[in-house]
Amino acid sequence: MRNRVLTEALIEALPYIRKFSGKIVVIKYGGAAMIDAALKESFAQDVSLLQHLGMQVVIVHGGGRDISDMAEKLNIQTEFVQGKRVTNEAMLELVKMVLAGKVNKEIVCTLNRQDVSAVGISGQDGNLLKCRKYFPDSGEDIGWVGEIVEVNSEILRDMLDDGFIPVIAPIGYDDEGNSYNINADSAAGSIAAALAAEKLIYLSDVPGVLLRGERIASVTEETGNAMIAGGEIRGGMIPKLNSAFDTLHRGVKKVHMLDGRVEHSMLVEIYTDSGIGTQFLLEEQDA
Repeated sequence: MRNRVLTEALIEALPYIRKFSGKIVVIKYGGAAMIDAALKESFAQDVSLLQHLGMQVVIVHGGGRDISDMAEKLNIQTEFVQGKRVTNEAMLELVKMVLAGKVNKEIVCTLNRQDVSAVGISGQDGNLLKCRKYFPDSGEDIGWVGEIVEVNSEILRDMLDDGFIPVIAPIGYDDEGNSYNINADSAAGSIAAALAAEKLIYLSDVPGVLLRGERIASVTEETGNAMIAGGEIRGGMIPKLNSAFDTLHRGVKKVHMLDGRVEHSMLVEIYTDSGIGTQFLLEEQDA
């Protein structure tokens, strides 16, 4: 019985393995999947399998919980505006220390234990993420928060072609050499678009986009914008939706939000007929 189930699973996966071999997937890695020890190992196993099955994997990570914990220890105030962390000089130095110095290296070490070659970089390395200062809709100054204007995709393609998995801390720079804190969801979307990725996957702490507490299997741009305007989507979910739809407009074929608390959720989404999480669409698709 067990052998038959395994065989059926492999047969079901075969067309997807063929379809996605050689294609690029960008994963925004964050939330509980970065905190829980078992989930960290599960994520690393999934990434290893994706690469061994022929996919080219790029990881963009967050680290909000680590940043907030360290800020509390150092008595640095934490504040958010439209899902973006207000970043003064002290917070910027903390963000760089935590993301590039701690979180990034921990992810790389976990991945490398799974027989892959992961390389940790920040958006400042190799002129990867060029930014300008970001202003929210209100126009208020929220400090050293950046929005990406250019991605040096060549350096990432070189790494992928050489068999490496780039693990990117979302810290950018401008023409004057100033550093910026970049929202990881937005960074993942810009990188996916620059690489013409097949898929962009957001790993989150929820089953997907929720409407009155229930997961929505798919959400269109029109519906998503209405949910934001109506207050049904708030906080850190806003940059995810904005980034998802912007990425689709820029040519990425599929964008999904998955529950990072569920082990191997990426494998279920990519290699089975059982779609999970929420898929983002520019408009409704015919059944």
